[in-house]
Amino acid sequence: MTSTTAHPVESFPPSEEFAAQANAGAELYDRAEADRLEFWAEQARRLDWADDFGEVLDWSDAPVAKWFVGGRLNVSYNCVDRHVAAGKGDRVAIHWVGEPGDSRDITYAQLLSEVSKAANYFTSIGLTAGDRVAIYMPMVPEAIVSMLACARLGLTHSVVFAGFSAGALRSRVDDAEAKLVITTDGQYRRGKPAPLKEAVDEALGTGDGAAASVQKVLVVRRTNHDPDLNWVEGRDVWWEDTVDEQSAAHEPEAFDSEHPLFLLYTSGTTGKPKGIVHTSGGYLTQASYTFHYVFDHKEGRDVFWCGADIGWVTGHTYLVYGPLSNGATEIIYEGTPNSPDEHRHFEVIEKYGVTIYYIAPTLIRTFMKWGRDIPDAHDLSSVRLLGSVGEPINPEAWRWFREVIGGGKAPIVDTWWQTETGGIMISPLPGVTTTKPGSAMAPLPGISATIVDDNGNPVSAGEQGYLVLDKPWPAMLRGIWGDPVRFKETYWSRFAEQGWYFAGDGARYDDDHALWVLGRVDDVMNVSGHRISTSEVESALVGHSGVAEAAVIGAADETTGQGIVAFVILREGVENTGEQLIAELRRQVSIEISPIAKPREINVVPELPKTRSGKIMRRLLKDVAEGRELGDTSTLVDPSVFEAIRSRKS
Repeated sequence: MTSTTAHPVESFPPSEEFAAQANAGAELYDRAEADRLEFWAEQARRLDWADDFGEVLDWSDAPVAKWFVGGRLNVSYNCVDRHVAAGKGDRVAIHWVGEPGDSRDITYAQLLSEVSKAANYFTSIGLTAGDRVAIYMPMVPEAIVSMLACARLGLTHSVVFAGFSAGALRSRVDDAEAKLVITTDGQYRRGKPAPLKEAVDEALGTGDGAAASVQKVLVVRRTNHDPDLNWVEGRDVWWEDTVDEQSAAHEPEAFDSEHPLFLLYTSGTTGKPKGIVHTSGGYLTQASYTFHYVFDHKEGRDVFWCGADIGWVTGHTYLVYGPLSNGATEIIYEGTPNSPDEHRHFEVIEKYGVTIYYIAPTLIRTFMKWGRDIPDAHDLSSVRLLGSVGEPINPEAWRWFREVIGGGKAPIVDTWWQTETGGIMISPLPGVTTTKPGSAMAPLPGISATIVDDNGNPVSAGEQGYLVLDKPWPAMLRGIWGDPVRFKETYWSRFAEQGWYFAGDGARYDDDHALWVLGRVDDVMNVSGHRISTSEVESALVGHSGVAEAAVIGAADETTGQGIVAFVILREGVENTGEQLIAELRRQVSIEISPIAKPREINVVPELPKTRSGKIMRRLLKDVAEGRELGDTSTLVDPSVFEAIRSRKS
């Protein structure tokens, strides 16, 4: 990979005040470096184990790892029971905020009661450890209760994002052979009830086409919008008539450290989705460790808010297992950020005194587009730490996030990790790391990552390369469900000789050895032989004062191989001045990266095509740029956005 120019970037050292109270110190890196496996053993012992482990890591069957060999624990007990047993039952575990304005505060004692009832019901219908359960629900408390009840019984849960189609749900149910599906009658979308059980009925089918594995569908009454809700006798049951009637007492049993905790399916838009397998002891160890240190969580004092949905790994690790294993008090919000209006998130921060706020760059850029008048109308002084997740954050959004939401003082932890890694891998440690806007900085203590070229050789500063993980880590995926060959081919074949996990992302070091993630290598464009990252071009465009958001793709070009095509959304109040603005944006990219990176085409558009999780569908933008018929648009929030994009291009 050819190098790109690395410009000097301002840095932000931790304040003395923050560093003095931080959970992590520089010695954490020293301890991990001195004896990595003993370091992970220490982190594992932050949990309660029914039977202690012997060997910390068995890597003899690589690339399938066994961590904390022989240890037995119960994940649900570690997230709920032990806090109640320690006298913290009255502490609020979850401040739940519903989209229409309803809310519930759930203490750890109440959470234990609800999880126990669900576990008792699951047992009553014959589910036993190792069975799979599909959870297809919006962000309601029962979704978290269901996950914890599965963990309590050794049932392997498969959470399917409630925005996915019936076909996507069916493929996941069939692959996992789920015996139980848990859902709601409906969900709220921008203040209005929308059906959800209908999608379950469509997915599961009837007669010869019915999903063979499913025995029961458990339905939570959420919207109560349909008096004629379809009901399959013998299969469908209401939560209120079954779970709520159970005993609130349940004794959990311990399971092996390597017992499968959950499946999470990825890359299901084309071809067969991959069911990523995560197990219990190693996953919970890393989830709990990273939550404590990366977010500097102070038990009993902080209010944590992760804006992710439980349908994604961020929701699993930093909305359920990480926070609750640390006895945290957290926000769970059901709705969209602009329902009923754009003030919603900031009203929640103000009302509940949120201290730690963890969201995606896409949302940060959306806030920027709306304008700072909205957050400025609220008291956000409780916020003391900010986090970014899901994609590389552009420096302009990083600075805005710190200044506007963080009051110009809150540290930002820019976290890199994946569904497959299970937990955060690369991130600043607040109170320790001097941060740079847009850089994830360095691997966490206990994590080993490096950047290499095509042949596996280390790259020099400024040179783009492949981000690889060269040593196993506790929360690592243990396979693809039912497909060990695909597991090895997908993640371990690129650097098979070295035995490294290839993350699929490009990255570079700067002159200070800070690590910059550049996005997927399949998002690296080849323009006249020069490899240019789409995320770097997007970052340069968003660095312009008039641009709120940008998406860049490489479109086929007869002369250069690929030509850079950009789609930009302007900030509120900024006028499209036509060719003058386009020229300014091209110049911005030329200065920030290189004249080679100047976009061939820049389109000012009113909106970008996004999935309900906020992911920009660049594949479909490429279809538009190259004049093809659109691929599958079923996962988009608003498929009609393409009419507006095409009208701007014509």
